[in-house]
Amino acid sequence: MLENIKSHAQNLKNEIGALYFALQRDDVPWYAKVVLALVLGYTLSPIDLIPDFIPILGYVDDLLLIPLGIALAIRLIPADIMENCRRQARSAQPLLKSNWRAGTFIICLWILIIGLIAVKFI
Repeated sequence: MLENIKSHAQNLKNEIGALYFALQRDDVPWYAKVVLALVLGYTLSPIDLIPDFIPILGYVDDLLLIPLGIALAIRLIPADIMENCRRQARSAQPLLKSNWRAGTFIICLWILIIGLIAVKFI
């Protein structure tokens, strides 16, 4: 069972890498890119919609929302493009491990959103 879980986790990791490459392609429809940006931003974000310290509910986003978002994004991308992106992600896996620009962008985006909310309500 543990091997099955590890296999699913590795597949999910590969799909996220493929979605990253799909986001950069010009032949992916604009609406798919919007969904991709939202899914990847939320997946890679250190901030959760429901914090993990809340019992049971804290893991709902990790176990349900992220896989559903990934599945939706994959369905919006044409199959041949997605397969090319999967091959590209498998060969570039070490490059995806240290993408500081993406992490910095996501953190700055969350700071901006929190700042806008604070200004609106204060």
